[in-house]
Amino acid sequence: MDKQISSLQFDDDGFLTSPEQWSEVIASDIAHGSGIDRLENKHLDVLRYLREHYLAKGTLPAERNLCRDLDMEHECIDRLFGGDLMRAWRIAGLPNPGEEAKTYMRRRPNRMRRRPNHRGN
Repeated sequence: MDKQISSLQFDDDGFLTSPEQWSEVIASDIAHGSGIDRLENKHLDVLRYLREHYLAKGTLPAERNLCRDLDMEHECIDRLFGGDLMRAWRIAGLPNPGEEAKTYMRRRPNRMRRRPNHRGN
């Protein structure tokens, strides 16, 4: 872990306690620690969107709006963050969103499977 990140404080769930200390360098270190080797521009776009939304509204954005607003594919969180919106939230350096939001954010593996249509195809 980088010396810069080791001086930061995280809560018991791994969320940064002071979001104003976040930077893209810190995001890269957090991402690396969570299994993402390199943050690409699309990752950073999502992280910036999460931060801007939270800092302006104090809430978690709807995932479908996030991907749509960034002109990304519908399942952008699945592709970029392994379907784990909570991982993206942590990397974005945002504080613990609370239990209800964390329940929403948890990985939902069934979403990635193709669902049959009404005819069973």
